[in-house]
Amino acid sequence: MSTGAHPQDDIRPVAVAITYDKQDAAPRVVAKGYGTLAETIIRTAKENDLYVHQSPELVGLLMQIDLDAHIPPQLYVAIAELLAWLYALEGGKGQELLG
Repeated sequence: MSTGAHPQDDIRPVAVAITYDKQDAAPRVVAKGYGTLAETIIRTAKENDLYVHQSPELVGLLMQIDLDAHIPPQLYVAIAELLAWLYALEGGKGQELLG
């Protein structure tokens, strides 16, 4: 899960949730939104003990991706580094991450 401020409005929350399945070619965007929807995405992630990563730059890029679409190759390195860090942080458990 990534969170950050909307470029035109530093007050309104923004959130993007991604998941990665080893059978997929790349991680997918599974939820995204502004305002109340973003707050719900963040709250749901935290309630399920999923990591919430704050990166306005990354969330800005991920918001441009269609819902349920795979991330583009240009973001592979950034997302791979984040997922590898989360995998190590969680001790190798869990295959679905929001980040």
